[in-house]
Amino acid sequence: MHTLALMQPYFLPYLGYWQLLAAADQFVLYDEVNYIKGGWINRNRILINGQPSWLTVPLAHASPYQAIHALQLDPSPRWRDKLLKTLQLTYGQSPHFDTVFPLLEHIVRYPTHSLADFLAHQLQQLATAMGIQTPQLRSSQAYLPRQPEQSAQARVIDLCQQAHATHYLNLMGGQTLYSGADFHAAGLALRFIDLQPLPYPQKAASFVSHLSIVDSLMAVGFSGIQPYLAAYTLHPAAIHPTEHSA
Repeated sequence: MHTLALMQPYFLPYLGYWQLLAAADQFVLYDEVNYIKGGWINRNRILINGQPSWLTVPLAHASPYQAIHALQLDPSPRWRDKLLKTLQLTYGQSPHFDTVFPLLEHIVRYPTHSLADFLAHQLQQLATAMGIQTPQLRSSQAYLPRQPEQSAQARVIDLCQQAHATHYLNLMGGQTLYSGADFHAAGLALRFIDLQPLPYPQKAASFVSHLSIVDSLMAVGFSGIQPYLAAYTLHPAAIHPTEHSA
């Protein structure tokens, strides 16, 4: 069995993203697709004064008509200083600040103007620190390019076949995007991973899930994250012949 997972590269993504990465044998950073303004590519949420608040990496001339791998970061160094200061003020008293913050500083100060390089670097650095060994490859670099007539689902199947995968694993939101019957016809098993939120200590009135991995790591540390990475269930996709193809 060889399981492939694919996601757009996100900035400091939430725990479910890391569960997907850890559960796969190969992880593809889907950086060939267009940037989505207001999504998770260059921003995520942390807990400030008990409320979810945005942490954003500013871009230079971002457009929803540009591929992720073509975008550039804001060239000013000021946003990096500001972002790190926000993290320091927010989590300075957290149990694992002294071990987690140095890596975050290394990530934020990574000397590149390429958004895709920046995101790929932070994902690899954090994965290594959490003990996740799944190889990560960028779709724009490691695979034959998408054909103009390919649908989104056909491209995913194509990437799975190029990678010689037998299983494709996606987050639960993919249930509305992908047809189990179509994957089955292509010789692939389609499965979905469902995050089971496991509360950890937070400075909030009640537990807030789906925050950036930063929030989890500051509370439990790199050495304590494993039970949270394993808190998920897998669901096979239906493969009824009458199923609607996406």
